[in-house]
Amino acid sequence: MRATLRQKIITVCEQKIAAKGDTVGLSFYAFFANKNDNPELLFEAATWWIKTHRLDHFEKAYKIKEMIESGV
Repeated sequence: MRATLRQKIITVCEQKIAAKGDTVGLSFYAFFANKNDNPELLFEAATWWIKTHRLDHFEKAYKIKEMIESGV
């Protein structure tokens, strides 16, 4: 996964946790606007989320942040 996407995921997770607490969940759609203006990046995130790690549709933001920071 490209570094810019990793940083975006970390930033969004941190924002969600700060706003709603440690139990907040999110999907990979949380990292994108409500329009599909970058399908390659969306597919990259979806592949990491669904195909590579077989994550549920919603996961805890802290879990995703930890995974990204550890390089998974």
